Amino acid sequence: MINSDDITTSAMLNHYLIPLPAINKSSELIIMVRIQKFIFNLFQVNTYILYDETGECVIIDPGCVDEGEQAILAKYIEDQKLSPVKALFTHTHVDHIMGSQFITDRFKLKPMLHKDGLPFLERYTETALSYGVEAGKNPEYGEFIKDGDIIKFGNSRLKVLYTPGHADGSVCFVNDDDRFVLVGDVLFKQSIGRTDFPTGDFDILQKSIREKLYTLPDDYTVYPGHMSETSIGFEKSNNPFISE
Repeated sequence: MINSDDITTSAMLNHYLIPLPAINKSSELIIMVRIQKFIFNLFQVNTYILYDETGECVIIDPGCVDEGEQAILAKYIEDQKLSPVKALFTHTHVDHIMGSQFITDRFKLKPMLHKDGLPFLERYTETALSYGVEAGKNPEYGEFIKDGDIIKFGNSRLKVLYTPGHADGSVCFVNDDDRFVLVGDVLFKQSIGRTDFPTGDFDILQKSIREKLYTLPDDYTVYPGHMSETSIGFEKSNNPFISE
C-alpha cells in the first residue's frame, strides 16, 4: 500500500517511493531496496531507479524524453546523493529508451540489454520520428545480458529472466531478497503486453509468463512498464489472458 504522502504529481511526472525491507541472511542485517518510479513521455512509461543503503543505484527503462523530464530524473539522483552504476533495458521499444542517450551522456552509463533487442535499438531514430518525437542518433549500448545473469548494485542483486513474446529481447529483473520483479511490458494488472508489434507472439508471451513469472511465489510484487503495480498471485487468479 502506498501512502498518499509518498506520491508527487505534476503535469510531467508521477513518481512513487516504495521502501522494501528485507533480511540479508548472510549478514543478518536489514537491507532496504528503494524503488523510485517515474512516469515519462507521451507513452506514460514507468522509469525506475532502484537503490539500497550504499547509495549505488540502477536506472531501468529511461524514458525521459525532454530536458524537463531529464532534469527531474537527474535532480532526484542528486538530491538522494545516489551513484548510478548501471542502466538496464527491459526491452528496446522506442518508448522505453527515449532517455537512454541522456543517461549515457550524463552518467557515463551504456545501458545493458538482451542481444535480441538490438534491431529495435538500431531503428530508434526513425521509429521516434514516426511518432512525432525529435530524436538524435541511435542510443549507445553496453553489455549484453541473458537469462540467468545476476546484476549487482550495492548490496543488492537482480536476476535476469528472458521473457520474449511482447518483443524479442524482453527481459524481467527479479529480486528474491525483497520479493519483487520488474517485468517491462510482459505482464500488467489483469492484462499482458501487446503482441501485434514486430516479433510479438501471443503463444510465446503466454509461455514466458507461465514458465518464468507464474513460477515465482504469489507474494512477489510486479512492477510493470506502464500503469500500476500488481502481484504474481493476483495475476494467476485474475488475469484473463493467460490460460492454464
